[in-house]
Amino acid sequence: MVTNAEALKSTIVNQVEGPMFKNAQDPRVTRVGRFLRKTSLDELPQFLNVLLGDMSLVGTRPPTPDEIERYDIPSWQRLDVKPGMTGEWQVYGRSQVSKFEDVIALDLRYQKRWSLVYDLKLIIKTILVVLTKNSGAC
Repeated sequence: MVTNAEALKSTIVNQVEGPMFKNAQDPRVTRVGRFLRKTSLDELPQFLNVLLGDMSLVGTRPPTPDEIERYDIPSWQRLDVKPGMTGEWQVYGRSQVSKFEDVIALDLRYQKRWSLVYDLKLIIKTILVVLTKNSGAC
């Protein structure tokens, strides 16, 4: 991202309905940033958060503080599970999710289905998604 990315955020069209922010052609993303996102290498620093215990390897999509400020009451339930580097949102939605309600539904579905075996399935599916051509995040 460019240095003043947060300051420029309000000038960019949000392509997602709800408190989440996404723009497939976000002009704040540098050329290197686009490569890192396309290859999912931008996710590697999150391993430190996993090692520190702040995140899980598999879980719900980590929210940003400005997203949480705009949550309605039912959306808070998604915070009952520690956020993860991967989960249903990354495997089944990735860049195609355009409604916050869909992210919530995927996160709540993960909470209901949670098991060690299900986490292992999601890890394997994540690897396959990352290795598949054109699967990277926008």
